[in-house]
Amino acid sequence: MKTIAIIATGGTIAGTGENGKTVAYHAGEIDVGQIIQSIPIINDIADIQSYQLFNVDSNEMDEKCWIILSNKINELVMDNSIDGVVVTHGTDLIEETAYFLNLTLNTSKPVVITGAMRPATATSADGPYNLYQAIALAVNDEARGKGVMVLFSNTIYSGRDVQKVNNYKIDAFDQKSFGCLGYMQDNDVYFFSNTFKKHTVHSIFAGIYQTLPQVGIAYFYGGADESILYQLAKNHQGIVIAGSGNGNYSQKWLETINELSKQGIVFVRASRVPLGIVFDDHIFDPLEHCIAANTLSAQKARILLMLALSKSYEVSQIKEFFREY
Repeated sequence: MKTIAIIATGGTIAGTGENGKTVAYHAGEIDVGQIIQSIPIINDIADIQSYQLFNVDSNEMDEKCWIILSNKINELVMDNSIDGVVVTHGTDLIEETAYFLNLTLNTSKPVVITGAMRPATATSADGPYNLYQAIALAVNDEARGKGVMVLFSNTIYSGRDVQKVNNYKIDAFDQKSFGCLGYMQDNDVYFFSNTFKKHTVHSIFAGIYQTLPQVGIAYFYGGADESILYQLAKNHQGIVIAGSGNGNYSQKWLETINELSKQGIVFVRASRVPLGIVFDDHIFDPLEHCIAANTLSAQKARILLMLALSKSYEVSQIKEFFREY
């Protein structure tokens, strides 16, 4: 029987509230051991080693937590007795953690992240079943080399493309226009596609980190003042623009971007539109100071830019990273 390491970080899956209710609960209250005990069937599919790394609402997960989590997983997968890793996590930031791990983990072993939309004390809590399926996915031979995956509501998503699309229903995730990687029925796994972007063992960013460059996000809207960019530039090395349409913004923003680029600030153009792709645009970026985010959301583009700036400040090199990852 394979051995799976479960790393708990908190979230709704470990949340408690009024018995039976799905609202007004506190995330990150229950120890991972209690959650595991509520799913005795997992003992039929894997030997479990559990680690309570954090126990917080996922909105408390930041770069420091991501580094600690990534370094811990990179340490665990070096152990030949560990066959895969499952991370329990809050849903609000699960997509960001998934992408960070997808870029920084140096392993082909399955790594699966899961969580819940209902707290553990709710009627029909979805966390135990999601965790059961995540473990079943992690022990499946076909899950090797797929990069970091998110398992939620019988569906397998890639860590690069998964996004939270609903803040209410238990089927809360999607993978933009790419479709999912596959589905699960109980503990049976059915893969239908792969991600073709570089990840894990093929990632130049895989490894151990201590700190990361600071990158902020500026959300453009009608009438947005360009002073937002000046403020971010004071303590950030990079700025992601969540622009309209194809990552667009006003002429005043363009002038400010050009000015700050000369001072060494690196800019990425993403879009506030949930579907589509951001291409290079010589109208909105005639001096080619901005890097197109491709299909990455602003929050995921921020993660890639942080890691990219840890390797290079050359815009041409970072553009290549955004094409490859």
